[in-house]
Amino acid sequence: MTIQASPLGLHTLLTLHVEDYKKLIEISQFIDFTETILKKYTLEKVGIASHVFDNESYTVAFCLMESHICVHTWPENQNLALDIYLCNYSQDNTQKVRNIAQDYITFFGAKILKQIEVNR
Repeated sequence: MTIQASPLGLHTLLTLHVEDYKKLIEISQFIDFTETILKKYTLEKVGIASHVFDNESYTVAFCLMESHICVHTWPENQNLALDIYLCNYSQDNTQKVRNIAQDYITFFGAKILKQIEVNR
């Protein structure tokens, strides 16, 4: 195992516009899709927390050995905020973060309103 001195990992923050209202209120679709992401990219889940609000929007946080994936939806605005961070402890996960972000953009059929990448 190689320990990376710098950067510690890539943190991507996305604000997305989503036309498909159901994707913003059906939490099970997001959770199921994220489980497939974890398998596809060999990521290890250590916990999950979620909540569905009165307007059916949801928030979900997957805590990973490698860090986290979180989402918050606003169906009334057709927007969501997505947060993906993977550390580079055992390998460089930079491209993996970018690929995961693109997979979510495709899943939601989303238009990027804002995207920020932070090298930790």
